[in-house]
Amino acid sequence: MLALRAAVFAGQGHPPSLREWDALDLLSLHVLARDHDGRLLGAGRLSPDQRVSHLGVLPDWRGQGVGMAVLGALLDGARQRGWPGVRAQAVHGMAPFCACAGFLPTTGEPEVLQRRLDGPMAVEDANAAVHATAALIGQARRELRLYTRALDPGLLDAATVQTALRRFATLRHDKQVRILLQDTASPQLLDAPLLRLAQRLPTVFQFRAVSDPVDASYPSAYLVGDAQAYYFRSTGNRHDDGETWLEGAARARQLRAHFEQIWERSRPWSEHRALGL
Repeated sequence: MLALRAAVFAGQGHPPSLREWDALDLLSLHVLARDHDGRLLGAGRLSPDQRVSHLGVLPDWRGQGVGMAVLGALLDGARQRGWPGVRAQAVHGMAPFCACAGFLPTTGEPEVLQRRLDGPMAVEDANAAVHATAALIGQARRELRLYTRALDPGLLDAATVQTALRRFATLRHDKQVRILLQDTASPQLLDAPLLRLAQRLPTVFQFRAVSDPVDASYPSAYLVGDAQAYYFRSTGNRHDDGETWLEGAARARQLRAHFEQIWERSRPWSEHRALGL
């Protein structure tokens, strides 16, 4: 274990405390990843103060899902203990990685990431909104459903969200992204990176514009992935008034059903192909 920590954390600006044994190690859950020959590839720790730490993967094995598998096992360990959630420090490159697993920055403590395990998480600022959106897209496998006013500037055009969307849309050929727009006349659409991506992948992205006056006055916005995860904003033009849950299948199915009802009575919107983007 110590040899693995030394190999993972040495020479990358990490403090010695990540490479050494401490008092919490004896009280913590340790998850190890090994190859078929039993060689250690990565590890992580879940300490009794409900924190994820000492998460690392050998350089040659990064980007192959080892770290996410270790983190998933640590979260399962927390659930088995009945913990309502866990925390992690947003240091040493942990923030983007943990964000992919649904961790959100803590309001007032951006260096602390949190992940609820027993219900939806509140999304209370723009930074958390970007994290929540990218995490949901990153975990989706087949389909996304987006109900939006005018493609949410400041959110859907964030670099991490765009990266997640591009990866989702291009990894396999059976993906589907359906987007319902309330305001197709908004000048904000002219600068929307999502439309440029959709123009390059027209078989993946489908757009419709709401036409029923009742739908046009719907105040909320939401994103649903695979009818398993959701991010809902009760006030659609705000990023500090929402909730997300990557395991919220019941609510996700409810929102998906609502989306499909509106989709059927909305008109196809293909004007974006002629916007000159």
